[in-house]
Amino acid sequence: MEHSVLVVDDDFMVAKLHGVYVDRTPGFRTVGVAHGAAEAVRQAARLSPDLVLLDLYLPDGPGLEALRRIREVRPRTDFLVVSAAKDTETVRQAQRLGAVNYLIKPFEQAGLRARLGHYRAAHLALAGTRTTDQAQVDRLFPVPGPVEAPARSGALSKGLPKGLSAPTAALVESALRAAGPEGLSASECAAGTGLSRVSARRYLEHFTATDRAGVHLRYGTTGRPERRYTWRS
Repeated sequence: MEHSVLVVDDDFMVAKLHGVYVDRTPGFRTVGVAHGAAEAVRQAARLSPDLVLLDLYLPDGPGLEALRRIREVRPRTDFLVVSAAKDTETVRQAQRLGAVNYLIKPFEQAGLRARLGHYRAAHLALAGTRTTDQAQVDRLFPVPGPVEAPARSGALSKGLPKGLSAPTAALVESALRAAGPEGLSASECAAGTGLSRVSARRYLEHFTATDRAGVHLRYGTTGRPERRYTWRS
């Protein structure tokens, strides 16, 4: 699954940089760039992006108004706001209008990568399913602190070793759940979550050690066998 992204920013160089950040994040591809509100609406109508990376300070109108107009023509498009606006009311308006996340400028590539990774993991958690459970819903609507859940609800019900974080564990768990019986290698998990291969391997091995995931070897024609991890239902 690859998510198409429309980048909207009035600054040509910033828009180009954000497009580079998006394209460097596994599972995402920039399909268009717009530098104003009207152009953003036209591009969204033409390209049908999965996600709009939306600046709020645009030369021909507020970014939030562009969000409303795009929603009218592409109701299934999501929005990740990237803006220097820090006032509480603007942030609340973006939330009310359905923005999936809000990133304050200036930011580093890692900040955008983490938010894109969360967005992708949330979609992977629900991919191919008609019904869901609370653990999967919590990927879409994260709850701060411990989440009340059944004993086998997932990574957050197990203690994490030093150096591992609950939000990242949730991303890896979602990727494993979405992979189904075929499972994932550490490289595939890294590509799907935006982690490095070494980091992905640490989380996968933790899940294996705590009996949340199983591991088996897949032998190829040459080289060492590949370790593949599957989530235990």
